[in-house]
Amino acid sequence: MAPFPSPTSTWHSESYPSISPSRPELSAKGKSVLVTGGGTGIGAETAISFATAGASRISLLGRREQPLLDTKASIEEKFANVEVFVASTDVTDKSQVDTVFAKFAESAKIDVLVSGAAMIGPQDPIRDVDGERFLVTVDQNLRGSLFVAQAFLRHASENAVAIDINSSAAHINFGPGFSAYNVAKLAVFRLWDSVAAGNPDLSIFHIQPGIVDTDMNKEAGGVKATGIEDHGKFSLPAHFNVWLASPESRFLKSKFLWANWDVDELKAKEKDIESNNLLSIGLGGWPFQDTNWSATWES
Repeated sequence: MAPFPSPTSTWHSESYPSISPSRPELSAKGKSVLVTGGGTGIGAETAISFATAGASRISLLGRREQPLLDTKASIEEKFANVEVFVASTDVTDKSQVDTVFAKFAESAKIDVLVSGAAMIGPQDPIRDVDGERFLVTVDQNLRGSLFVAQAFLRHASENAVAIDINSSAAHINFGPGFSAYNVAKLAVFRLWDSVAAGNPDLSIFHIQPGIVDTDMNKEAGGVKATGIEDHGKFSLPAHFNVWLASPESRFLKSKFLWANWDVDELKAKEKDIESNNLLSIGLGGWPFQDTNWSATWES
């Protein structure tokens, strides 16, 4: 039984054949992929998964150099033909981000971006939270996403894909202790949603990566915070990201998705998802009748 409401009857906590990066239909052959937060956890596993899918160039960004080098070595050991670039990068520093993106894109534009760098911040209710720490959390998460998005737009290939590794905190209030993180992740969602609105040729996705045992999850209290003891494997969101970068997922552009949801069931609901506001963040029930409100706004 799914621990959270789900649009699919099947709930996954580990990878499965339909999202396997070895599937020919999910091939990333010849593609250039850039992953922020790529040294450990979901980011590292995502990079390895794209190498499995045939990506030719992968760039790993993160604050700590050694984890990046470790992931690079792991990829190069298994995939000799993959070029792996690493750069110790603070994504909240615009000059660093601009320099790294430009260098990686010198020989080929970026086909896939996985934006995974984030911080959780103070875990106190509004009444007690330190105001400066609260604002720093929002600022750092939003600043990093903004600079990464701007650099990506300058160096993205035609029809490129960007995956915003977000959090269900953007649409579920997990309690007063997550106020700073809730605000930050909703802001990051809206930033990438604005990128999608202004660049319809690109495919932008937002994902909740599942309940996985990352450092951030541990910082948030792990099992105690979620109440879920069966944490998912890193391979689930990593392989889900590879699937999102494939043509099979295009009907889900701009949607907010959980990696736990079954992609075959989602594909079966394609017409319903494309024809309404399913899997979108907005005002429930609005618009209240079938009207072309977007055309009215644009006029």
